[in-house]
Amino acid sequence: MIQTKTTFTVNSPATIVYGKDAFEEVGVYAKKLGSKALIVSDPIMDGLGFVNQCKALLTANGLEAVSYLGVTTEPVDTYVAQGLSILQTEQCDLIISVGGGSCIDTAKAIAVVATNGGYIGDYMKLVKIAEQSPIPHIAVPTTAGTGSEATDATVITNTTNDVKMMIKQPAFMPPIAIVDPMLTVTSPPAITAATGIDALSHAIESYLSRLAHPYSNVLALSAMDLIINNILKVYEQGDDIDAREAMSLGSMQAGLSFSNASVALVHGMSRPIGALFHVPHGISNAMLLPAVLEFTKDACVERLADIGKFFNTNGQYSTHEELATLAIDSIKELCKKMNIGNLQQWGIEEDAFYAAIPKMAIDAMASGSPANNPKVPTQDELMELYKIAYHYEF
Repeated sequence: MIQTKTTFTVNSPATIVYGKDAFEEVGVYAKKLGSKALIVSDPIMDGLGFVNQCKALLTANGLEAVSYLGVTTEPVDTYVAQGLSILQTEQCDLIISVGGGSCIDTAKAIAVVATNGGYIGDYMKLVKIAEQSPIPHIAVPTTAGTGSEATDATVITNTTNDVKMMIKQPAFMPPIAIVDPMLTVTSPPAITAATGIDALSHAIESYLSRLAHPYSNVLALSAMDLIINNILKVYEQGDDIDAREAMSLGSMQAGLSFSNASVALVHGMSRPIGALFHVPHGISNAMLLPAVLEFTKDACVERLADIGKFFNTNGQYSTHEELATLAIDSIKELCKKMNIGNLQQWGIEEDAFYAAIPKMAIDAMASGSPANNPKVPTQDELMELYKIAYHYEF
């Protein structure tokens, strides 16, 4: 990979608290930022008791709290408006997100719009710059997947045109991230697989990205090492705490990496599938990842070979070509073992999918992510990749 830049900018949360039982410290950090919190979460997290646990920890530290539990799908602009209304009505001065990437991304959007105004879509592609400091936000992930707690991006669907808006500005970075692997233990196998492959996709795409740099590379390689060696463990044995801890750390590192180097073609193609067919983000990434890597391989054999080394446990493979092929084959095998099907097996009707391909290709290209891929597709190549992914055999 030819690197022409000589200076780089690194953004990350001001404070990261991670490890077993880190959640217990949420009240300690919250009281440094405000006096009344809006907890952004969902009904599942509420049912598991995490929302009440958060409220109790806040109360113990002298804070009031109210909750918004409307995040029942991947984040949409109406969730942002609803959460913002509660924040303003209740006069909250702090936001705490407790949940997966959907809750965290929604909270990020609320925090920025609350002080900068406008519609969340205004901030896409820097049309509107968030010049005012956002409402302080503590992100508490309950999955090891999106890494959103450590990124300056949010992805919100515009419900008017069914476009997933990739919005990236420094203001969206949570000032505090609390990463507690104990909160991920309740994730069922299917969610563990989807979020785990999502995190792996972040690390891989960050490493292959045309915007990769030495700092992001270190994080991406460490994240891949942690995820590759633990993802099947947590899928098959959900209460393996050591493996859960490794996955949470790997997910966060992958988030830090791609936030500073960007994602690429997989994510560019994945967002339109989620917007139009409501496939969870991690699942659509997993469905696309092997096919996209095969398309990209010739442009990044050495980088893929580095990834292949994590799977070369017996030292059988030595050339770049062999290791690159091993990387792709091994990722396919991981997806197969975790029952990741293709788009057809997900239940998307073929005629509807094919009819949507031109719009998906346009939306994917417009997002900017495909331009970061080592091999940048034409729009025709991108449409063909969608067709390949629909029937792809793991």
